[in-house]
Amino acid sequence: MTTLTIRKKLMAYLADADDSKVKAIYTLLKNDIQEEGTFKLTEEQMQILDAERELHLSGKSKSHTREESLQIILGERSL
Repeated sequence: MTTLTIRKKLMAYLADADDSKVKAIYTLLKNDIQEEGTFKLTEEQMQILDAERELHLSGKSKSHTREESLQIILGERSL
């Protein structure tokens, strides 16, 4: 069974499951479920961001304006 099929079956099940079963499933998974609007970075990702921030604040890395960033992302094409 593919992951997509499993997802569809789970969504269909949860849509009609009684409250106690939904709560039980949530209890099993709540540590893996992030609060809405939040995300978690790993320790390694935080270390990378901290190092990049320090380079920026010290002037050792080049900063770009929004327009420059868009040009870089779009492959140096004119906006």
